[in-house]
Amino acid sequence: MIQEQDQNSQQTILAEVARALARISLKGENPMTEDTINGLLYRCLQALSPEDGAHLLDLSAAALEAALSGQQPEVIEVRPQVLECDVVRFQNNKEKWVAFVGLLNGYPYEIFTGLQDDDEGIVLPKTVTHGKILKQINPDGTKRYDFQFENKRGYKTTVEGLSEKFNPEYWNYAKLISGVLRYRMPIDHVIRLVGSLQLQSENINTWKIGVERALKKYAGGNVDVIDAMDETADVHQAGEAEV
Repeated sequence: MIQEQDQNSQQTILAEVARALARISLKGENPMTEDTINGLLYRCLQALSPEDGAHLLDLSAAALEAALSGQQPEVIEVRPQVLECDVVRFQNNKEKWVAFVGLLNGYPYEIFTGLQDDDEGIVLPKTVTHGKILKQINPDGTKRYDFQFENKRGYKTTVEGLSEKFNPEYWNYAKLISGVLRYRMPIDHVIRLVGSLQLQSENINTWKIGVERALKKYAGGNVDVIDAMDETADVHQAGEAEV
């Protein structure tokens, strides 16, 4: 009876792992069916000693559980004082822009965007791709956000008042996007939301494309799905324009 239960448990784990791998393989050049992967895994187990096979099954079950539990990050409403940050550069109507993507546990939590120039925007060395966003309280009780990075020699430089350096209209749209990121809307849905914004200004429309590109790097395997949906939307829009 115990051996029969072990076999049933093994078959269940193999089926779950095969199902997950089959979904992943659909995004590759040579997709495989769930049955094919299940058979391949079973033959691999048969080639191992019973002890090694049991270890492999335990690791597979643990990896699958970790992957499933990590799909939806925890909502943390109170922003930490310091967040890690990625710096993403993009073009907006031939102007050079920069996006600061605040990260919490590796997942986008907020985004700031603005011009890269000496007078009204922000100037950063081209080598800066990472840093920290610090939340500060001004003497009058208002909040501001600073960006801090280290140069090659380890010296820290702080750019104060990210929100005060950017156009208020862009800032308000960025606050909207940060709000849905903070409440952990799946990143591919956030990208689709940004893409669906119907904005009047041509500059803001090219800006939103830059924001989409900045966020796509965090979408993982969903990037191909997003691109396919974008292509479909473009076809529909082209068809509507011809009518």
